[in-house]
Amino acid sequence: MAEDIVLLAAVSILSACQLAFYAALVGKSRMKHKVIPPAVTGAPEFERTLRAQQNYVEFMPIFLVLLWTAGFYFHQETAAVFGLLYIIARHIYFRGYTGSVQGRVPGFLMCLAILFLLLLVAVVGIAGSFLKQYLDLNIFKKMHKMI
Repeated sequence: MAEDIVLLAAVSILSACQLAFYAALVGKSRMKHKVIPPAVTGAPEFERTLRAQQNYVEFMPIFLVLLWTAGFYFHQETAAVFGLLYIIARHIYFRGYTGSVQGRVPGFLMCLAILFLLLLVAVVGIAGSFLKQYLDLNIFKKMHKMI
């Protein structure tokens, strides 16, 4: 069983490490701009860094649910690749946002597109599993024969 989810686990851990790194950058920015906790306002550079990290926190549950659902019900490797692309898009978003407010847009749009793809493959996987379980219809097998 563990080998069946190793890629999903690896992507999840990598994502958690990335989030921890961004939290550390928020701490560095706090010190640099002398923003004492619990304050969340200060220099624009600090506020953008904090918002970029907080946006990651806000989207993390959505990402993880979609990653694991797509991996379980569709295909682990496909979900893991989308997960890695999401991590890269998150980095683009974070770097863009810390540079300027408008800099966040390309990375954010990439993140949304990847989340949509994960949602799509998760729904296809769940539908296929449902059809197989309850209607004895294996659509993936039928599609494979067609190809």
